[in-house]
Parts: sequence; C-alpha cells; structure tokens
Amino acid sequence: MNVSAVLGTMSELRWTLLVIGVLFVVALAWWERRRPRQASGTVERSSSASGPSPGSSPRVVREPPLVLPEIRAREPLVPRPLPVVDAPPEAPLTEDPLTESAPISSGRADPTPEQMPRGEVERAGAAAPTLAAADYAEVSEPAAVIHREAIPREASPAAPALPREKLPELPAADPPPLVEWPTDRDRRVLTLRLVAPQPERFAGRSLRQALAAEGFVLGQFAIFHKPDEERRAVLSAASLTRPGTFDMDTMDSQHYGGLSLFAVLPGPKPPPQTFEELVFTARNLNERLHGVLQDEQGSPLTPARIALLREQLRGGAAS
Repeated sequence: MNVSAVLGTMSELRWTLLVIGVLFVVALAWWERRRPRQASGTVERSSSASGPSPGSSPRVVREPPLVLPEIRAREPLVPRPLPVVDAPPEAPLTEDPLTESAPISSGRADPTPEQMPRGEVERAGAAAPTLAAADYAEVSEPAAVIHREAIPREASPAAPALPREKLPELPAADPPPLVEWPTDRDRRVLTLRLVAPQPERFAGRSLRQALAAEGFVLGQFAIFHKPDEERRAVLSAASLTRPGTFDMDTMDSQHYGGLSLFAVLPGPKPPPQTFEELVFTARNLNERLHGVLQDEQGSPLTPARIALLREQLRGGAAS
C-alpha cells in the first residue's frame, strides 16, 4: 500500500473525530440549558395537581346549623309543712335539788312501765310498799348528806407530803474488758465469719442479744469483746460492714451483713484452747442467728476445714 494513501486516510479520520467532538459538545450545552426549563415545568404541573394556588379563593364548606334541644323549666315544688315534734314536759325543780335521793343502780337497766306488760305493771304497783313521810325523810337524809359532802367547800390546807420510798440504785457498770494485744509483728490473728443468708441481714437487736448471751461486751475500739474471769479480752467480734464498729444507741434499728469473730495470739489463754473457744462460740452464735459459718477466706467452715486449721495452729506453735 502506498504511504501517501495511508497519510490521507489518517487525515480524514482526524477531521471526522474532530467534527464528532464538536457536535457532542454543542449537544451537551443544549441539553444543560434545557434541563432547568423542564424542572420548572414539572414543579408547576405538580403544584397545579396538588391543589389551588395561594391566590385562588379557598372553597368554603357550609355545615348545617346546630339545633339545640328545647329546655323546659320544671314545675315549682309544693312546699310541705315540717313535722312538729312535741318535747316531753320537764320535771319541776325543787328548792333544794341536793336533798333528792337518787335511786341506786343495780348494774342493769330496769324496764320502764311502757316496756312492761300491763299485768306486770299492776302487780308491781300493788306489791310496792308505800313510804310514810317519816320514812321518806330517813331515806332522803343520808343521800342529801352524801351529796353535800361531795361539793367542795373551802380549800383545805395541803397535807404534808409523805416521804417517798427511795428507789434502789442500779449496780455500777462493770469495767470494759482489758484489751492487751501484742504488736503487729509478734501477733497472729485467728478469724472466722458468721454471714447472714442472702438476701437477708441480721437485725441489730437480735445480733446484740445473741452476743450478750455469749458473754460479749461492747468495749475498746467500739467492738464487742468476750472477757475471761480476769476481764481480759479473749475473743472479739466486729461487723463485716465497714468500718466494723457498733453504736449501742442505734444498733437495734440497724441491720448487719455478718460478724467477724477473731482471736489475737498470744492472748490470755493458750492458742489451742483459744481456737476451740472461738469455734465453740461461733457455732453457738450461728444457732441463735441462723447464718452461715465461713473461714477467713470466705470458704464454708466444714469439719475438715476446722481440722486443717487446728493442725496448722499446732504446727505453728511447734515451730
């Protein structure tokens, strides 16, 4: 193929593509100008289809007139006369009402003549004795004397006050238990827990009574202590709720989640004896309060756990 023919073909193709591009740009510009007019025409058609224009007068719908029911006044009420109640005539007063004797009541109301049958009224009137004037005077005179004595006369001088009996004095309160704990470096603490069953809590009054029954006394550090014969603290009881203290004035009205029973070693008694007393006291308190016994870590206090704690205590004492 000739080179000149190829170059001529390429030149024709270039001009053809150029003409097509120009036509496409002109068509695109014409389309962009026509779009706003189409949009405005669509809006006008939609507004005319939706309803009347704001300038047009709205259509008025007339409702039928409301007809109220006819109200008629009631006929006037005819006044009726009120019933007249006649009061019984009052008994005439005597010159000295204190001289009249009052009948002595027997504890139950006697039937009136209107309530009694006619035959019984006649028999009662025939059987009733008649009193003479002298007899009436004898009967009425003591009553008059009693009524007159009941009336206060002049104020009598005050009688000397009798000496009151001296009330027995309350015994003096025992001294609080003596707390002699060793230093933190030299002491060992044995601890058990008595926890209230969830979701219940121990009532403060029941807790105080149970502790008092086991010999605990509120003392130093605002917690309970169980003393020995020499008033030395052997066991102690604190509240599981922080700060662990008790207030005797408000304890009965509060509720507690549990008790922390502990003994500080070395103490007034040997460690094995102190541990046995701690377990025994914890079981007694649990029988009174119906809670759950646990060890220091919160595990159930089973017989196996008690035996293990006992062996650890003996091993520590031997070492």
